[in-house]
Amino acid sequence: MDNTLEGKLLFAQNAITNALGYEQVKNLMAEFGYTEERLQEGQQLYETASELQLKQQKEYGEQFEATDTLNAAKATANQQYAKHLKIARIALANNRNAEESLQLTGRRKRTLSGWLKQVKAFYANALASDTVLAALSQYGITAEKLTTMQEQVDEVERAFNRQLREKGEAQAATQQRDEAFEALQDWMGDFITIARIALESEPQYLEMLGVVQPA
Repeated sequence: MDNTLEGKLLFAQNAITNALGYEQVKNLMAEFGYTEERLQEGQQLYETASELQLKQQKEYGEQFEATDTLNAAKATANQQYAKHLKIARIALANNRNAEESLQLTGRRKRTLSGWLKQVKAFYANALASDTVLAALSQYGITAEKLTTMQEQVDEVERAFNRQLREKGEAQAATQQRDEAFEALQDWMGDFITIARIALESEPQYLEMLGVVQPA
């Protein structure tokens, strides 16, 4: 049997469908308590697990898309920020107030949250200071360009928030899928054991269910 999750779902689907679809199998299983109603319970467990598997795949696809969008937005913004930072260090050399408010010195933050804090401070404080604006404008960095960059950084932050949200939803979908799959596997374990007993004299029916007798 294929031991992947998809393989186990396919096995469960085949076994339950054939148990419900063939009267001879259904009648033999009913003698051991696996009535049509009980088989329908297994069918519902399978359908739930299958639906949640599709949902989990969808959520992870959305998370990957959100991550790609975030990475692209940050790379674009950071490229321009790096240029502005270098120019600001020249334009505002020896201006200790500007060095502190724009965080011109020291290493750049490596975490995304740290990067956002650092870059947002740079643009917000640059736009709030006439002295800084005057100094930067001499090197072609106008208030309009700073505002445009501020909007780009805000877009990175929105992309970051979306990525976090999608990550949480993907993790929740995985937990729901795993719980449903565990319930199905528990049901299938008992079902297979009873099938081997109920259908022992009819190996062709076991084969129909995909159940192999242990050697």
